[in-house]
Amino acid sequence: MNAPVIIEHIRELAGALPPRSCLIGLDLGDKTIGMAISDDSHMIASPLDTIRRTKFTRDAEALLAVFPQFNVGGIILGLPVNMDGTEGPRCQSTRQFGANFAEKTDLPIGFWDERMSTQAMERHLIAQDVTRKRRAEVIDKMAAQFILQGALDFLRNMPT
Repeated sequence: MNAPVIIEHIRELAGALPPRSCLIGLDLGDKTIGMAISDDSHMIASPLDTIRRTKFTRDAEALLAVFPQFNVGGIILGLPVNMDGTEGPRCQSTRQFGANFAEKTDLPIGFWDERMSTQAMERHLIAQDVTRKRRAEVIDKMAAQFILQGALDFLRNMPT
């Protein structure tokens, strides 16, 4: 395995991706990890799955098991930045997860500001008249989709 690749500026992620690979977006919660996957042209993010968190090693193994099925070439972690733009303990925890995860994979890992992603998806699901029970089942993977789509849109629209 090569040296861990943490991409601090998302602009650099595009150049680090293998051709025709997919990006996976992760929404790290205290109890679950929501996952979303892009198509191989990096246009559309789709909700994928949610895994229940246990211990880091088992969580990492569960995530890594998904990657070959979707030709994952890079990872976007939602970074829970405070509303004022500062990074608090949750950002530290996410960055630590990224650093630890980078020890288990050669794939580049980037961070994307996830402010309001869960709240935005919650409002969307309520507007669609989705029941509270069903919202609880899908909110994490939908938040991951929102995070990943934001990163994809940025990458697609950044100046060349």
